[in-house]
Amino acid sequence: MIALKKAGVFGLWLLLILATAIVTAAIKQRSADGPNRVFSGGALVTGDLYRGVEPDWRFVNDIDTLELQLLNPEQSRRIWTASVDGKIYVWSGYMNSMVGKLWKSWPAQAEQDGRAILRIDGVRYERQLVRITSGAGLEALTALLNEKYGSKATPAAIDSGDLWMFEAAPRTPEGAQ
Repeated sequence: MIALKKAGVFGLWLLLILATAIVTAAIKQRSADGPNRVFSGGALVTGDLYRGVEPDWRFVNDIDTLELQLLNPEQSRRIWTASVDGKIYVWSGYMNSMVGKLWKSWPAQAEQDGRAILRIDGVRYERQLVRITSGAGLEALTALLNEKYGSKATPAAIDSGDLWMFEAAPRTPEGAQ
Protein backbone atom coordinates (compact mmCIF):
# COMPACT_ATOMS: atom_id res chain seq x y z
CA MET A 1 0.00 0.00 0.00
CA ILE A 2 2.82 2.42 0.89
CA ALA A 3 4.59 1.60 -2.40
CA LEU A 4 1.39 2.32 -4.33
CA LYS A 5 1.00 5.64 -2.54
CA LYS A 6 4.61 6.60 -3.30
CA ALA A 7 4.15 5.65 -6.96
CA GLY A 8 1.01 7.83 -7.10
CA VAL A 9 2.81 10.81 -5.58
CA PHE A 10 5.75 10.28 -7.96
CA GLY A 11 3.32 10.13 -10.91
CA LEU A 12 1.62 13.36 -9.84
CA TRP A 13 5.01 15.11 -9.61
CA LEU A 14 5.90 13.89 -13.10
CA LEU A 15 2.59 15.21 -14.44
CA LEU A 16 3.16 18.56 -12.73
CA ILE A 17 6.66 18.83 -14.21
CA LEU A 18 5.40 17.92 -17.68
CA ALA A 19 2.49 20.39 -17.48
CA THR A 20 4.82 23.16 -16.27
CA ALA A 21 7.24 22.49 -19.13
CA ILE A 22 4.43 22.61 -21.73
CA VAL A 23 2.93 25.83 -20.35
CA THR A 24 6.37 27.44 -20.15
CA ALA A 25 7.16 26.50 -23.76
CA ALA A 26 3.80 27.86 -24.95
CA ILE A 27 4.28 31.16 -23.12
CA LYS A 28 7.85 31.53 -24.39
CA GLN A 29 6.80 30.83 -27.99
CA ARG A 30 4.21 33.65 -27.88
CA SER A 31 7.03 36.20 -28.06
CA ALA A 32 9.07 34.32 -30.68
CA ASP A 33 9.35 35.32 -34.34
CA GLY A 34 6.65 33.03 -35.64
CA PRO A 35 5.09 29.77 -34.54
CA ASN A 36 6.64 26.37 -34.21
CA ARG A 37 4.86 23.14 -35.13
CA VAL A 38 2.98 22.98 -31.82
CA PHE A 39 2.54 26.46 -30.37
CA SER A 40 1.41 29.81 -31.74
CA GLY A 41 4.09 32.46 -32.02
CA GLY A 42 4.51 36.19 -31.94
CA ALA A 43 4.80 38.70 -34.76
CA LEU A 44 6.48 37.68 -38.01
CA VAL A 45 9.40 40.12 -38.10
CA THR A 46 12.14 38.45 -40.13
CA GLY A 47 12.12 37.97 -43.87
CA ASP A 48 11.87 40.35 -46.78
CA LEU A 49 8.55 42.18 -47.17
CA TYR A 50 7.24 41.46 -50.66
CA ARG A 51 6.73 44.51 -52.87
CA GLY A 52 5.63 44.00 -56.41
CA VAL A 53 2.91 42.67 -58.63
CA GLU A 54 0.47 40.13 -57.27
CA PRO A 55 2.29 36.77 -57.13
CA ASP A 56 1.23 33.66 -59.00
CA TRP A 57 0.00 31.83 -55.91
CA ARG A 58 -0.11 28.36 -57.51
CA PHE A 59 3.20 27.58 -55.77
CA VAL A 60 1.39 27.29 -52.42
CA ASN A 61 -0.33 24.16 -53.70
CA ASP A 62 3.10 22.49 -53.42
CA ILE A 63 3.75 23.41 -49.78
CA ASP A 64 2.09 22.00 -46.67
CA THR A 65 1.73 25.10 -44.49
CA LEU A 66 2.47 28.79 -44.28
CA GLU A 67 2.84 31.12 -41.33
CA LEU A 68 -0.10 33.46 -40.75
CA GLN A 69 -0.01 36.45 -38.40
CA LEU A 70 -2.93 38.70 -37.64
CA LEU A 71 -2.12 42.32 -36.86
CA ASN A 72 -4.70 42.43 -34.08
CA PRO A 73 -3.65 40.54 -32.01
CA GLU A 74 -0.04 40.12 -33.12
CA GLN A 75 -0.01 36.37 -32.95
CA SER A 76 1.07 33.85 -35.57
CA ARG A 77 0.28 30.26 -36.35
CA ARG A 78 0.97 27.60 -38.98
CA ILE A 79 -1.95 27.01 -41.29
CA TRP A 80 -2.91 25.07 -44.41
CA THR A 81 -3.26 26.94 -47.68
CA ALA A 82 -4.40 26.51 -51.26
CA SER A 83 -4.65 28.54 -54.44
CA VAL A 84 -7.40 28.47 -57.05
CA ASP A 85 -7.94 30.87 -59.94
CA GLY A 86 -5.00 33.07 -58.95
CA LYS A 87 -6.19 33.62 -55.37
CA ILE A 88 -4.73 32.31 -52.12
CA TYR A 89 -6.92 30.88 -49.36
CA VAL A 90 -6.56 29.86 -45.71
CA TRP A 91 -9.23 28.24 -43.55
CA SER A 92 -10.23 26.84 -40.21
CA GLY A 93 -12.35 23.73 -39.84
CA TYR A 94 -14.47 22.34 -37.03
CA MET A 95 -15.82 25.79 -36.20
CA ASN A 96 -19.21 24.43 -35.06
CA SER A 97 -17.63 21.82 -32.78
CA MET A 98 -16.98 22.32 -29.08
CA VAL A 99 -13.23 22.01 -29.66
CA GLY A 100 -13.35 24.58 -32.47
CA LYS A 101 -15.36 27.03 -30.39
CA LEU A 102 -12.93 26.78 -27.47
CA TRP A 103 -9.64 26.42 -29.30
CA LYS A 104 -9.90 28.49 -32.48
CA SER A 105 -10.06 32.21 -31.82
CA TRP A 106 -8.15 33.48 -34.85
CA PRO A 107 -11.02 33.14 -37.36
CA ALA A 108 -13.31 35.45 -35.35
CA GLN A 109 -10.41 37.85 -34.85
CA ALA A 110 -9.71 37.80 -38.60
CA GLU A 111 -13.36 38.47 -39.35
CA GLN A 112 -13.18 41.62 -37.16
CA ASP A 113 -9.80 42.84 -38.43
CA GLY A 114 -8.53 40.88 -41.39
CA ARG A 115 -5.14 42.58 -41.70
CA ALA A 116 -2.59 39.80 -41.84
CA ILE A 117 0.92 38.89 -42.81
CA LEU A 118 1.75 35.61 -44.50
CA ARG A 119 5.30 34.28 -44.40
CA ILE A 120 6.24 31.70 -46.99
CA ASP A 121 9.83 30.52 -47.42
CA GLY A 122 11.10 33.56 -45.51
CA VAL A 123 9.15 36.14 -47.55
CA ARG A 124 6.40 38.17 -45.86
CA TYR A 125 3.24 39.24 -47.73
CA GLU A 126 0.79 41.86 -46.42
CA ARG A 127 -2.74 40.56 -46.94
CA GLN A 128 -6.36 41.21 -46.02
CA LEU A 129 -8.32 38.14 -44.90
CA VAL A 130 -11.83 38.21 -46.35
CA ARG A 131 -14.25 35.52 -45.20
CA ILE A 132 -15.93 33.58 -47.99
CA THR A 133 -19.30 32.11 -47.04
CA SER A 134 -20.64 31.13 -50.46
CA GLY A 135 -20.14 31.72 -54.14
CA ALA A 136 -18.69 30.38 -57.33
CA GLY A 137 -15.44 28.45 -57.21
CA LEU A 138 -16.01 26.68 -53.91
CA GLU A 139 -16.32 23.29 -55.63
CA ALA A 140 -12.84 23.60 -57.14
CA LEU A 141 -11.40 24.94 -53.89
CA THR A 142 -12.85 22.20 -51.68
CA ALA A 143 -11.83 19.53 -54.23
CA LEU A 144 -8.25 20.84 -54.02
CA LEU A 145 -8.35 20.80 -50.19
CA ASN A 146 -9.59 17.23 -50.22
CA GLU A 147 -6.89 16.15 -52.66
CA LYS A 148 -4.05 18.03 -50.95
CA TYR A 149 -4.89 17.33 -47.30
CA GLY A 150 -7.25 14.37 -47.38
CA SER A 151 -9.97 16.45 -45.76
CA LYS A 152 -13.69 16.14 -46.36
CA ALA A 153 -14.34 19.81 -47.14
CA THR A 154 -17.49 20.71 -49.05
CA PRO A 155 -19.20 23.92 -50.11
CA ALA A 156 -21.99 22.90 -47.71
CA ALA A 157 -19.49 22.92 -44.80
CA ILE A 158 -18.57 26.48 -45.75
CA ASP A 159 -22.23 27.48 -46.08
CA SER A 160 -23.05 25.99 -42.65
CA GLY A 161 -20.14 27.75 -40.95
CA ASP A 162 -18.42 24.52 -39.96
CA LEU A 163 -15.49 25.50 -42.17
CA TRP A 164 -14.48 29.16 -42.25
CA MET A 165 -12.77 30.02 -45.53
CA PHE A 166 -10.76 33.20 -46.04
CA GLU A 167 -9.31 34.66 -49.20
CA ALA A 168 -5.96 36.26 -48.39
CA ALA A 169 -6.58 39.20 -50.71
CA PRO A 170 -4.13 42.02 -51.45
CA ARG A 171 -4.21 44.64 -48.73
CA THR A 172 -5.20 48.10 -49.90
CA PRO A 173 -2.84 50.70 -48.41
CA GLU A 174 -4.48 52.93 -45.80
CA GLY A 175 -5.91 56.07 -47.37
CA ALA A 176 -6.12 54.48 -50.83
CA GLN A 177 -9.52 53.96 -52.43
